[in-house]
Amino acid sequence: MTVEQNVLQQSTSQKHQQTFLNQLREITGINDIQVLQQALKDSNGNLELAVTFLTAKNAKVPQQEEATYYQTALPGNDRYISVGSQADTNVIDLTGDDKDDLQRAIALSLEESNRAFRETGITDEEQAISRVLEASIAENKASLKRTHPEVWSDSPNPYDRKRQDSCPVGLKNVGNTCWFSAVIQSLFNLLEFRRLVLNYNPLASAQDLPRNQKEHRNLPFMRELRYLFALLVGSKRKYVDPSSAVEILKDAFKSNDSQQQDVSEFTHKLLDWLEDAFQIKAEEERDGEKPKNPMVELFYGRFLAVGVLEGKKFENTEMFGQYPLQVNGFKDLHECLEAAMIEGEIESLHSENSGKSGQEHWFTELPPVLTFELSRFEFNQALGRPEKIHNKLEFPPILYLDRYMHKNREITRIKRDEIKRLKEYLTVLQQRLERYLSYGSGPKRFPLVDVLQYALEFASSKPVCTSPIDDIDASAPPSGTVTTQTIPSTTEQQGPSSSEIPSASPVQRSVIHKPFTQSRIPPDLPMHPAPRHITEEELSVLEGCLHRWRAEVENDTRDLQESISRIHWTIELMYSDKSMVQVPYRLHAVLVHEGQANAGHYWAYIYDHHQRRWMKYNDISVTKSTWEELERDSFGGYRNASAYCLMYINDKEQFLIQEEFNKETGQMLLGMDTLPPDLKDYVKEDNKRFEKELEEWDAELAQKVQQEKLLASQTPRMPAPSSAPVQAGEPEYLEQPSRTDLSKHLKEDSVRAIAKALTEQEDRSPETVMQTAIKLEYARLLKLAQDDPPPECDYRLHHAVVYFMQNEAPKKIIERTLLEQFGDHNLSFDERCRNIMKVAQVKLEMIKPDEVNMEEYEGWHQEYRNYRETTMYLMVGLEHFQKKSYMEALLYLIYAYQNNKELLSKGLYRGHDEELISHYRRECLLKLNEHAAALFESGDDQEVNNGLIIMNELIVPCLPLLLVDETEEKDIAAVEDMRNRWCSYLGQEMEPNLQEKLTDFLPKLLDCSTEIKGFNDPPKLPSYSTHELCERFARIMLSLSRTPADGR
Repeated sequence: MTVEQNVLQQSTSQKHQQTFLNQLREITGINDIQVLQQALKDSNGNLELAVTFLTAKNAKVPQQEEATYYQTALPGNDRYISVGSQADTNVIDLTGDDKDDLQRAIALSLEESNRAFRETGITDEEQAISRVLEASIAENKASLKRTHPEVWSDSPNPYDRKRQDSCPVGLKNVGNTCWFSAVIQSLFNLLEFRRLVLNYNPLASAQDLPRNQKEHRNLPFMRELRYLFALLVGSKRKYVDPSSAVEILKDAFKSNDSQQQDVSEFTHKLLDWLEDAFQIKAEEERDGEKPKNPMVELFYGRFLAVGVLEGKKFENTEMFGQYPLQVNGFKDLHECLEAAMIEGEIESLHSENSGKSGQEHWFTELPPVLTFELSRFEFNQALGRPEKIHNKLEFPPILYLDRYMHKNREITRIKRDEIKRLKEYLTVLQQRLERYLSYGSGPKRFPLVDVLQYALEFASSKPVCTSPIDDIDASAPPSGTVTTQTIPSTTEQQGPSSSEIPSASPVQRSVIHKPFTQSRIPPDLPMHPAPRHITEEELSVLEGCLHRWRAEVENDTRDLQESISRIHWTIELMYSDKSMVQVPYRLHAVLVHEGQANAGHYWAYIYDHHQRRWMKYNDISVTKSTWEELERDSFGGYRNASAYCLMYINDKEQFLIQEEFNKETGQMLLGMDTLPPDLKDYVKEDNKRFEKELEEWDAELAQKVQQEKLLASQTPRMPAPSSAPVQAGEPEYLEQPSRTDLSKHLKEDSVRAIAKALTEQEDRSPETVMQTAIKLEYARLLKLAQDDPPPECDYRLHHAVVYFMQNEAPKKIIERTLLEQFGDHNLSFDERCRNIMKVAQVKLEMIKPDEVNMEEYEGWHQEYRNYRETTMYLMVGLEHFQKKSYMEALLYLIYAYQNNKELLSKGLYRGHDEELISHYRRECLLKLNEHAAALFESGDDQEVNNGLIIMNELIVPCLPLLLVDETEEKDIAAVEDMRNRWCSYLGQEMEPNLQEKLTDFLPKLLDCSTEIKGFNDPPKLPSYSTHELCERFARIMLSLSRTPADGR
């Protein structure tokens, strides 16, 4: 056996050992690596026996003399080590009444796992990835066969899927594969990694004749990964489909179960496969030298574990890839690292005779790409399931790692000791400050400075000579009279006897019990307590003391606060000297998870090092972002989103992000020029297929337009009724809902204006009367425009000119609109109005093209038509809402909100109250969500399916509308409420079919994409006359004002 084969066999054994440790950790909930390794060792590698040891009723933590503390640093240990911390050392006890059942279930599970591994050589970790990959492919194929119509769907228009300029290309989620997109995009945007993948080209012999299972799996995967990366570089599509790469991964294993893949597990396995693939290439290209694997060079580093065990020192060097960090109990990344780098009693490291144990980790070699796994899941023993940790954890854009380097260990130890001393002193100061801020010995405590102030105010109050009780008794009325201010005696409370009541008297009244008036304080009693006996000398001395004491307390409090601030600042700057900022790592990517432990959605924030800005990669959506948005979504503590993986790169290693240059011309290579010839041809072929889609779409549209023109030319024009002839130049909104309706409405306004003009004008010529009538109509409409009516009376619906005036339309637009009103053919019913109509028509014909911009004129009238249409959507939606027809109401309110938002973007008075529409749209979704949840809880198959149809076809597609505007906190809170409602089912027992449906549905609900897809056709609107529209709008708005708005 060669040395290489021996090393490979040893490495494989170590990986299997790490897999067994991961299984033990997952089954038992125990995170202490020592305990797990000892149990595995005592059981001679038998997992079933190891679980029995760990879950036995009398199981104890192995004694220190029996445990080998430094077994975390076994020679040649797998690079995916679990680095422990002080925050996670408890052994989870899973014993209970059902211990036997639990152990039997575990035994069966482990027996099945071991048998599967013996038969196939495939580990459980690999099977887990296989399960999710098959689920992803199945979901993608099943989505093509769905029969239920989607409210939102990918537009068939290929132009909607066309890449804009040099915008980054997204990745399609082919079913629970958001984790794939987040990891692949993060790696793709490392230019050095991209170059390695694109230029991967093993010898033909390896491709033609794979020598083992790894080559049979890895080579096709690398081929598809190259194709995928090439499309991300040069595709003309907005996003590409990664199904081929996912299919290769799926084909590598055999499993049928489905679950959502964990990012860290996938990244581990992906780097494993990449390392194996590049190892093949490295071995083929070596020339008598030890082959170098670029994946190892890029992603793997080394650290030195230095420690003592019962006074005996040890040192071990280990390789690591992704570095795991505990989150719980820490506020920032440096605190996590400090805890991970120090274990046990570190004081013992400097003592030869100490019986305590401890160890430190020091980085000896950092990889160019340093990845931190943030452990945000813990096992809840009470509930028997994992839970996500939502605590806030801050991390910097630039991370200096000098303090963790082995070469700086001496100065770091000194600084750590100093920080420890400062923190101890800080604790003392904070305790002292707390005594000032929370003074007293009872359950309620107050700031001492306030206590002294209260005492001063009491002492300075005006003294009273009698007690409050005496004062009240002295104010009692004479015998025989009862007033409402007198506190009743016991006899009065029991009711006076007849002998006590004097004979009838005009001033006598029976006793009436009035608890509120009878307990009223007498007017001469002070409104606050005050000392009854105090001399001027006493008061002077007391005031002097209290003033002095208060000043002293204020000074002491201020000094303590300033000292605490100085210590915080000193600790903050402890590592800021020049010698400790020589190893900078820049944040390259943040992988974010939103949801709970069992389900959720992943996306990535990736830094564009050349444009110097953050980008958000959320499946097919790639958008510009900011550090502020990244902080909000990644730090945690806000909603259910938090960072799960941090990828830093060495800021001094520019080759990681450096563009390629042409060796001959020296020019920078961009886009397709960076691709090898075979990949360039592959991308060109795909772009040709997409261009063909565009051409076919254009041809289809052109054919439709030609057919419509042909149909229009063959359709005979019907003459308009004589009672309402159509005028060609009349705005289209006058034809909604019928031409005669609005003309009739405007006709009445015109006739009134003409009649009033005839009474005011002596000159009865048609032109003079028309001008006067237009002025009167203009004045009437101006008054309506300047009025401030209640919400139910919207004068903009009465006339377009009111809308124009409120939105400062040009005067020429308003004048032409009024001329058209008086030139309407409906005024031809008598000779007088007919003459005025003809004058108005002549005036219209005399208007020159350069006097009124007809395009602008039509634009204003089109906007008014949109406003009336939006009003109808809103009105019908609210009517359905009041009838509790929430499904019908939702679509109307969605269109009302979208149209209204577009109107308001042009001006404040161009639409309706946005908050009103937003509120009822939000309420519709919340009520439908509750209804769907109730159907799901029923357990009936038909009801459950109906509930999921409501969620998939109505609610889930609408969530991007609520998330797109980050300033709408109520909308974001509503989305969180709906998601939490469904996530609450994760810990509940339910039928397997319900669990399967929930697992399939939750990733869609938790998808945070804010990309709004195309609407289906809008709902049809009923036909309303202007009078009916105004009346119904007023009625619905009045009913809303009488109904509580649930928090509006």
